[in-house]
Amino acid sequence: MKQDISFSLRALAHLLRYPDAAMRAHLPDIHAALNAERAIAGSRRAELDALMDRLLAEGMDAESSYVDLFDRGRSTALHLFEHVHGDSRDRGPAMVDLVRTYEQAGLLLDPAELPDHLTVLLEFSSTQPTSEARAFIGEFAHILQSITAALVRRGSDYACVLSAILELAGQSPQGATATEDEPLDVSWQEPVAFGGCSTEGQSAPGPRPIRLIRPQPPTAHR
Repeated sequence: MKQDISFSLRALAHLLRYPDAAMRAHLPDIHAALNAERAIAGSRRAELDALMDRLLAEGMDAESSYVDLFDRGRSTALHLFEHVHGDSRDRGPAMVDLVRTYEQAGLLLDPAELPDHLTVLLEFSSTQPTSEARAFIGEFAHILQSITAALVRRGSDYACVLSAILELAGQSPQGATATEDEPLDVSWQEPVAFGGCSTEGQSAPGPRPIRLIRPQPPTAHR
């Protein structure tokens, strides 16, 4: 029987969220979940523990560091379609297809969330059987390799989170070559044909909490 990785995927999704006070308050629970499931190698868990210790120690400083790392440059962007489609017209249909994938699994994405954010993809993967979760992550493993390389280049301890995701999917982190970031005014222009692909509407920097909910059965009319 294949080892369950659902708790580990959810834990890693949490670690990639904006590290505000509410997120940091759950870090001890994340540590416990990772060590209870033991789907991640002990040496990698030690790196994740070090990251969590830093987030707790830095407090609000961790929030500004997160924004600098993930929200200011395409090479480390956690919206994966930024790496595939950039701001082209293809990004909109790809978003729609991804939402359909979630819906076909019986899950609905909160309208405030963008479906291609890595935390959303991990939350979805955690609801699937292990073999299917690994196959799903494998479809975008090459993007995770590129982000990992960019994080390593910047000396960021968040690289261990991306490496752990790859390892859970049966992939070996290879440190793929990362491209240099474009100037912010170029890389973050809004798509012309699909204006919803942005962080507009989010109340704080970084991703908001993920809410994947199961649709309710229709209410019978009397």
